[in-house]
Amino acid sequence: MDPRLLEILACPEDKGPLLYFRDEACLYNPRLKRRYDVVDGIPVMLIDEATTVDSAEHDRLMSKADSEGVEPTFEG
Repeated sequence: MDPRLLEILACPEDKGPLLYFRDEACLYNPRLKRRYDVVDGIPVMLIDEATTVDSAEHDRLMSKADSEGVEPTFEG
C-alpha cells in the first residue's frame, strides 16, 4: 500500500488512526476492535464491510503490533 495513503487513512467511524498489518492485509482500529480488509492493495473502508474482533483476536493483534513495531497511520 502506498505510504502516503497510510499517512492519512483514518477509521471512517471514529476518525482515529489505524494499525496496518501488511502480512494479514488489514487495517485495525484497536479502540473499536474493528478490522478493515485490504484487497489487492486497496483498503475497504466501509463500516458495514468491517469485522469486529473478539477480545482474544484484539489481544493477538495488539501483541503483534508491539512485537513488530507497527505504528499508527498517524498520531491522533
